[in-house]
Amino acid sequence: MMRIIAGTRGGRKIYSVPKRKFVKPISARIRQSMFDILRPYVTGSVFLDLYAGVGTVGLEALSRGAAKAVFIEKDGFCLKTIERNIAALDFTEQAKALKADVLSGLKWLEHFSDYKGYDIIFMGPPYRTEENLPLSYSMRTLELLAASGIACPGAIIAAQHHNKEEVSAPAGLDLFRREKYGDSFVDFFRPKP
Repeated sequence: MMRIIAGTRGGRKIYSVPKRKFVKPISARIRQSMFDILRPYVTGSVFLDLYAGVGTVGLEALSRGAAKAVFIEKDGFCLKTIERNIAALDFTEQAKALKADVLSGLKWLEHFSDYKGYDIIFMGPPYRTEENLPLSYSMRTLELLAASGIACPGAIIAAQHHNKEEVSAPAGLDLFRREKYGDSFVDFFRPKP
């Protein structure tokens, strides 16, 4: 069972989806470590959770003081689970869950940040298909983020990806930190001034 780790909703349950849905939520260990790194930036932030799954990362951000979180997920069942989690954790005023394919473009998301941009963006694209074939969505997503201009100046983009997926900073972003967790990396980027 997944739970919020810390903050105002620390210890509260997060609803998940059946294993057949092939959703692999971020582990509590990676989530804790990532939020230790992001701690100085979370309070009052506008948070974007791409490939949100059941919303674990964005919900954690809200619990830790983010002012607003926007969740993007293309699977309808997962989206309903995010909405259920938002309601169960009493975040309906600060959270918005939207059904969309991240790879179809991101510029339209500026509207949901009230045109101020996002302070923190997390992306955890799926590593594999249901047939166990590797996916490589990270670079394309980072390129779309860099081109969209939806990250505000000084924003942090945290990208979780498989350690065998080649990821580097696309034009417009600087990679300033990389953390390794088992078969995953979490890379931290900032928009170039």
